[in-house]
Amino acid sequence: MSKLKQIIIITFMLLTVSCVSNTNIAKVYFDKNMDVDTKGYQTFAWLTDDKILTPADDFNPVMKVRVDKSIEQAFIIKGYTLISDPEKADFTISYTVGSRDKITVNNYPVFYDIRFGWGRGFFGSHSMITPPVRQYTEGKLAIDVYDVESHQPAWHGWSVKRLTKADKKSSDHINDVVSRVIEQFN
Repeated sequence: MSKLKQIIIITFMLLTVSCVSNTNIAKVYFDKNMDVDTKGYQTFAWLTDDKILTPADDFNPVMKVRVDKSIEQAFIIKGYTLISDPEKADFTISYTVGSRDKITVNNYPVFYDIRFGWGRGFFGSHSMITPPVRQYTEGKLAIDVYDVESHQPAWHGWSVKRLTKADKKSSDHINDVVSRVIEQFN
């Protein structure tokens, strides 16, 4: 095998591995209300006794307890003190979770299939190719921070990720996502 072929094959394999390994990482985003100063915050409380703002109909109550604890711990690790009275806290928190079924259709240009022969048979035939369809569940966790003094939303952080069966039951996964979201808060 020539050196050029080896380099092309190795490059293709590295690109494939890097694309596959990054598809299941939670993406984290946030938005901050610039009119609210969060720098002096020291204490926090839950906005409501339920903790979750609007629970989904199919939200597992055992999972809810895990998420509640994970969010509390992440704020405590960040240096804030949890108190029980929301009126005396510097800020209050709540969260929402949700999921939706999604479908991805990958369709390659006709030239890609016919010219390079990666379709059916060596030369391929675009009329015989059915595009690969993938169905998956995308989960979302959003954490909200409200300024007690001004009664305004101060910060909104969220994470979106393709969920696997293991993700739906894993406390480690929940802790990782929650800590990555709350890392963005300051």
